[in-house]
Amino acid sequence: MCETEEVTVGIKMRLESGRWWSNVLCLVINENAEFPQRHPMKDSAGKYSVVLLTAKLQGTDVVIVKNGRRICGTGGCLASAPLHQNKSYFEFKIQSTGIWGIGVATQKVNLNQIPLGRDVHSLVMRNDGALYHNNEEKNRLPANSLPQEGDVVGITYDHVELNVYLNGKNMHCPASGIRGTVYPVVYVDDSAILDCQFSEFYHTPPPGFEKILFEQQIF
Repeated sequence: MCETEEVTVGIKMRLESGRWWSNVLCLVINENAEFPQRHPMKDSAGKYSVVLLTAKLQGTDVVIVKNGRRICGTGGCLASAPLHQNKSYFEFKIQSTGIWGIGVATQKVNLNQIPLGRDVHSLVMRNDGALYHNNEEKNRLPANSLPQEGDVVGITYDHVELNVYLNGKNMHCPASGIRGTVYPVVYVDDSAILDCQFSEFYHTPPPGFEKILFEQQIF
């Protein structure tokens, strides 16, 4: 295989309506592509030292690559740290469009049952711009502001409201209702590929908000 050849990861064949079709779950380009580690970026005590997407908190058919920074396949995944602090900010970049959603969820969420937002355990913005919690539409992005391939979606959460930022711009569509300890959550299907950004953001977080801190970093 030449150095620049694309490596296709996790091709799943499905039988649907009498036709076989292949769902390419993720493309990792060039020989320097980073594949998932069993325990990515943990400290000497076995705890995560950076926030990532983790295979311990993912759906059955989800594929996590780039050392916990990219999700593809089918299903959802939680980040490796909950949102303990008062005001948190994180981002996802849409590398390939399809069916997807991002937001927050508790560990009780069913990561194999998408779209999320159908019960009390998740609050997400779906790819159509609608924000859902407990199977109720809480808000919606303007029709002319739906995220597209290459866009960066920022999420702020202050334990009351979740707000959405598109390429650094506040969409002014708050949503609330979820209770308990929540984690960043993302789900994908239909060839969607998203990259997470829990630090070194594309856009400056809104005033008062910052990257996710581990509990020991807060106190």
